[in-house]
Amino acid sequence: MALDHDNPFATPSTLPFALPPFDRIRAEHFRPAFDAGVAEQRAEIEAIVGQDEAATFANTVEPLERSGALLDRTMRVFHELANSMATPAMQELEAVLVPEWSAHRDALLLDQRLFARVDAVRAQADGLTEEQRRVVERHHTDFVRAGAALPAGQQERLRQLNDEISRATTTFGSTLLAATNASALHVTDRDELDGLSEGAVQSAALAAKERGLDGYVLTLSSPTIQPLISSLRDRDLRRRLHEASTTRGMRGGEHDTRALVARIAALRAERAGLLGYPDHAAYVVADQTAGSTDAVVSMLDAMAAPAMANLERERVAIEAALHADGVEGPVQPWDWAYYAAKVKAAEYDVDTDELRPYFSLDRVLRDGVFLAAQRLYGLTFAERDDLPGYAPDVRTYEVRDGEGPDVPVLGLFVCDWFARPTKRGGAWMDEFVTQSRLLAQHPVVVVCLNVPKPAPGQPALMTVDEVRTAFHEFGHALHGLFSDVTYPRLAGTGVPRDFVEFPSQVNEMWAWDPEVLAGYARHHATGEPLPQEVADRLIASGAAGMGFDTVSMLGAALLDHEWHRLAPGADPVPAEDVEAFERAALERHGVASDLVPPRYRTGYFAHAFTNGYDAGYYSYLWSEVLDADMVGWFEENGGLRRANGDRFRADLLSRGGSVDPIAAFASIRGRRPSTEPLLRRRGLLG
Repeated sequence: MALDHDNPFATPSTLPFALPPFDRIRAEHFRPAFDAGVAEQRAEIEAIVGQDEAATFANTVEPLERSGALLDRTMRVFHELANSMATPAMQELEAVLVPEWSAHRDALLLDQRLFARVDAVRAQADGLTEEQRRVVERHHTDFVRAGAALPAGQQERLRQLNDEISRATTTFGSTLLAATNASALHVTDRDELDGLSEGAVQSAALAAKERGLDGYVLTLSSPTIQPLISSLRDRDLRRRLHEASTTRGMRGGEHDTRALVARIAALRAERAGLLGYPDHAAYVVADQTAGSTDAVVSMLDAMAAPAMANLERERVAIEAALHADGVEGPVQPWDWAYYAAKVKAAEYDVDTDELRPYFSLDRVLRDGVFLAAQRLYGLTFAERDDLPGYAPDVRTYEVRDGEGPDVPVLGLFVCDWFARPTKRGGAWMDEFVTQSRLLAQHPVVVVCLNVPKPAPGQPALMTVDEVRTAFHEFGHALHGLFSDVTYPRLAGTGVPRDFVEFPSQVNEMWAWDPEVLAGYARHHATGEPLPQEVADRLIASGAAGMGFDTVSMLGAALLDHEWHRLAPGADPVPAEDVEAFERAALERHGVASDLVPPRYRTGYFAHAFTNGYDAGYYSYLWSEVLDADMVGWFEENGGLRRANGDRFRADLLSRGGSVDPIAAFASIRGRRPSTEPLLRRRGLLG
């Protein structure tokens, strides 16, 4: 199938590093590019399996790695824009293309002829390099886990399940976006916003204007606890905002996701049974560093009791602050963040809301995120405002491996910071182009946040959590930018899901490094640095609220796991019983709290039901074990030193999936990871 030469996907982009030509890409280009890409890859696979020669790495695995170039560049752009520019046209396309893309992958991974050739190459792997053996093993595992070894009849049912799951998860994503937009609070009385900074008020006014409304709109961020609650003095508005957040997708009507959740969980359970696993969680974890659901649940359950004990100590302090404010009765969920901020301010003499003027987005990026990368890895960044972006305010930077015009360029870093109605909640990193020596490709990575857009002419001022998130997501970006492998299947973040969060969590440490903090924490109007004593108290205050944070994270991880431990063939959970299932799951593991809901409740748990973290949300805590231990290594070796960065880059970040991830960790740390640093960080050692 020939693709019209005017289609921007028809040929590789001629922009630097094959950055997609966003100024030319329209929604109508994706359908023909997808069809042509599928046809092209099918022909390439037929050429591989139609050979008379015996299978070798050179005539089977290498051309498999090269296949699908048109489809890959089309769908990488499509998936990112479906998340960040989810217009009605893109949502309509997504509902059709994602299931078709899933069916195409099924056709490839269930092709017995191709599987037989990959299996034959695996049997003669002794003559291959370590990276070649890794990529063969990875492909072989992909085939087996996709069902290539199943009988034909079961394969057909597997195809049906994959199609149904793909359609249901896509619908969940679009329904959740609509539910989140519909749940935004419209406020007409300025007095109700007492406690918010002027910048936050202006952002709320801009959000209302964009929706054609008078007054103010408080939009919802992805997690349960909305950042504005910590500042709002109006208790009833806090309650309304909390309830709007925690009931998303569970109110009935067109934006209700409960039936979708139950269906997705049941379909995944049936698929796991077909593939020989007791449940979907076991299927997922078998291919991760954790290895088994027992290992996951054991780690999470061990943290539950001490975390709940910490939470109770925090509750006593927070309720005392509530009563000192003249409010009678017990603390309520919508009070927690507000009075926790008061307790922290009293204990550490730090009001995080008052610190926002010191965290302007531009300075955080330039003199914080980029400065840390320069000190640690020698990177330099040059903005390329001559290159097109896919939305207003999207910025692109050229990332150089050193200073001066002659140093090599690693690739491009694209950043999309601001929230908008067509952008799904949360923060993420993705790749428009993956690094590969085989394909002579340099990485083009993108990071998306959801910082409220400021009023025209005003700076974007970030919360402490948004600053941390910026460093976190840039850690993912570094994983992609530093990739130095031959085969695209192993590039960058192509590692087990419960390892992929590790480098990003390590990168968070530099947000609070004294040298880095001194660079970016400056008042946006005066340029005055954040006073050192305030910076010291801010860093010390990071230990506050660990009971709440740990219980919230455990709740989400265990809830995700329980949804995916349903047995194949079990009756789906009725939509009206979803909340009861949720409560029972949390109680079973000892983390049920009326005051602290999970970081994500079922109705809006995008990680678990559309974003590819199904049965894998535990990976944030699992990776934090590695993170806390590796932070200790950096501290023991002098912290923000170029030698430390070079070692971390060479032995781990650049290797992607070409080496065993735990072995890469141990090569730096000198041993396997220990849980003690994490337990100490979270106050769980007693």
